[in-house]
Amino acid sequence: AKAMKLVDDSIELVVCGSSTSKMPTFGDWERIVLEHTYDYVDYLSLHCYYGNKENDIGNYLAQSLDMDRFIKTVVSICDFVKVKKGSDKQINLSFDEWNVWYNFEDALMVGCLLITLLKNADRVKIACLAQLVNVIAPIMTEKNGDTWKQTIFYPFMQVSNYGRGVVLNPRVESETYQSKDFAEVPYIETIAVHNDETGELVIFAVNRSEDREIAFTFEEEGFGLESILEATELAGYDKKDTNATDHDLVKLQEKSDVVLKDDAFSTVLKPLSWNVVRLKTK
Repeated sequence: AKAMKLVDDSIELVVCGSSTSKMPTFGDWERIVLEHTYDYVDYLSLHCYYGNKENDIGNYLAQSLDMDRFIKTVVSICDFVKVKKGSDKQINLSFDEWNVWYNFEDALMVGCLLITLLKNADRVKIACLAQLVNVIAPIMTEKNGDTWKQTIFYPFMQVSNYGRGVVLNPRVESETYQSKDFAEVPYIETIAVHNDETGELVIFAVNRSEDREIAFTFEEEGFGLESILEATELAGYDKKDTNATDHDLVKLQEKSDVVLKDDAFSTVLKPLSWNVVRLKTK
């Protein structure tokens, strides 16, 4: 790393972190690697995949809390080494490899993971979905045949297109549930992003509940809400539905129940749903 910087000091370097937070060397590896490389690197990497091996969707969708804890722990280690070295430099994170599989419940999980990455955008500066085509991917192809969108394409596409600007961490009031591995899981996972260039405020939200519609109200202060540009949802599908046979089975639907009044809007989040509301600001 030192030699590479001597050749070109404009390059940014990533030093390898742990593949998951469950590795026996996790924590020690990050600390020791950074103690050796802190002055020469710009990012520390993270890497994790998630799946519903136990067929427990409540616990599965709660695993985005594991990602959040993983990120915050690594940030703490980076900052510990910064203090120990007496450095003014901040090391940020590269979540260089993450993904799920590709049925409907996986699309909801991708939504939760994307919201988690946005919540930590102050330190996670790079986040790479793996893989993009064919292998557990949002885009699928067939030899001499079609190209089509898998379920996980839709939340990834929407956050990529509309999750640009300044992330606003809202104060969320949500009922919680307990799962196998997590003591307190909010039914609602949500984040807002304001894009000053386009004059848009975008809200992403997942309802983790299997059987409950949840009234959702968003109150805003500071921007002023002018109109609803678009509202969509992924909802009403079987948890195991994929687009493998019927390539158009799981897809975005228009959300028609959003009511805008003054500087707030209200809607209902269907059970097991991914929701996006785009609003024009004044």
